[in-house]
Amino acid sequence: MSEDLLAGGCEGAAGLAVYGAEAVDAAAPASARAALLAEDVPARLVAKDPTLWGPDAQDEAAIRLGWVDTFRRGRDLLPQLAELKAELADLDHVVLAGMGGSSLAPEVITRTLGRSLTVLDTTDPGQVRAAIADRLDRTVVVVASKSGSTVETDSHRRAYWQAFLDSGLSEAEAGRRFVVVTDPGSPLADTAAEMGAFVVLADPDVGGRYSALTAFGLVPSALAGVEVVELLDQAEELLGALGGPQDNPGLALGAALGAAATTGRDKVALISDGTGIDGLGDWAEQLIAESTGKNGVGILPVVVEDPASPGATGPDVLTVTYGGGLVAGAVPGGGIRPDLAVNGPLGAQFLTWEYATAVAGVVLGIDPFNQPNVTESKENTNRLLGSGLPIESPTFVDDGIEGYWVPGQSQQGAPLPGDLAGALRLLLDGLGEDGYLAVMAYLDRFGDAKTAQVRPGLAAASGRPVTFGWGPRFLHSTGQYHKGGPQLGAYLQITGDVAEDLPVPGKPYSFGQLQAAQAAGDREALAQRGRPVLRLHLTDRGAGIPHLLDAVRGLRS
Repeated sequence: MSEDLLAGGCEGAAGLAVYGAEAVDAAAPASARAALLAEDVPARLVAKDPTLWGPDAQDEAAIRLGWVDTFRRGRDLLPQLAELKAELADLDHVVLAGMGGSSLAPEVITRTLGRSLTVLDTTDPGQVRAAIADRLDRTVVVVASKSGSTVETDSHRRAYWQAFLDSGLSEAEAGRRFVVVTDPGSPLADTAAEMGAFVVLADPDVGGRYSALTAFGLVPSALAGVEVVELLDQAEELLGALGGPQDNPGLALGAALGAAATTGRDKVALISDGTGIDGLGDWAEQLIAESTGKNGVGILPVVVEDPASPGATGPDVLTVTYGGGLVAGAVPGGGIRPDLAVNGPLGAQFLTWEYATAVAGVVLGIDPFNQPNVTESKENTNRLLGSGLPIESPTFVDDGIEGYWVPGQSQQGAPLPGDLAGALRLLLDGLGEDGYLAVMAYLDRFGDAKTAQVRPGLAAASGRPVTFGWGPRFLHSTGQYHKGGPQLGAYLQITGDVAEDLPVPGKPYSFGQLQAAQAAGDREALAQRGRPVLRLHLTDRGAGIPHLLDAVRGLRS
């Protein structure tokens, strides 16, 4: 980390420090921090004042500020968690069936603290089948859904229930293999009672993406062997600093994010510095994108693999590293000068980023707690499951990869290419000086993991920010930003043939059909905004992924 970054100052408390925020705020024509302090925002936020984001947001904010001190209610869960761990001690393979805010935090927690947790947040039939086949006789399934109606999570529950019964368990024995986490009064709570499952009720005053330190983060992590009380202690130690004007890392980070976004740096590269926190960028990606990407404004988070990967910097990019170490030192791998560094323990990281995102919402003038555009793709998916997928003809076929431009879109007046490399180049050439590319892969994120290598390749070829998301996981994350944020994006959707489908028990569709409908539904929602959408369909995943990677590498030559 550069000396000039360190000269930008450090604000810290409770073992967490934010470096460089003062310099970012000072670079703006007017200080976002000074404006926030003039309105007494830190104290009002800690006091859960729902008027901070204006009259249109007040009703939503009034029931969504429990995250500020949810760690206190989290402590009330500790005896129940201890009982669950004792009751389920014979089941040492923990599967989490959840999406977005119900899965991202426990994945970070367990990866960072070295515990095993299988996160099932997909509708890819191959990935679902592989998860079910893994140690089924030792499996307990945590079914996590705030609303209780998440289609992916309900499908996972049905598939595991059937698998347990098929393995010879009675319904009572199968019910014991489920722990349901949901809000009070949700339909899933009633379903859990019918199944004979364990039920843990979550904090209803906390939205999903702010729920890291609620039952959604704590239950699966505790069952996986994490001492979750340490996370609660870290957050509680920090809270005392968040109401004040000085030594307030949440205020420093939030003001810097807001100042940068309102002065042209509205993309945030999130990069681990390698000092002990694994995967926080994926969690922060949902928090920032879904909270700020609406009303035509927003902050686009770009998760970058490591400090040396392409796409970490740019004139409209705020470069942010995060890690577990308190001292800001040289970033492993080199190649970048971060604008900000956020260092400290994981429980304090969660609360700091939540607080900072809410503060950035004040600066941007948006409601950070709603997600007005998330339902579009869901509604399209439900309709397509009933009516069937539209019949499409590929624009080109290139070595087993079918290319489809979504109908009715202008490609800058150019003729549509007849090959893969030409289609990718046309997509990148249309990004301009302020655009971004979102890669959305409706594939198996473990079996088809190499697909993610297209992100740094396309970032290097375009010189623009490129995001990567596994579908439908990203629909519960950056999907809101794609539709509600600045309409500057181009979209590369990757789908693949299903070698062996898997039925969703009790439903008239399979996982493969659900996955295809989700991809088609999201294409429709994006196409309605007139943005470029290129779909690449892999008729053979094993051959198609290397061919795609070769084509991306060729763009740089």
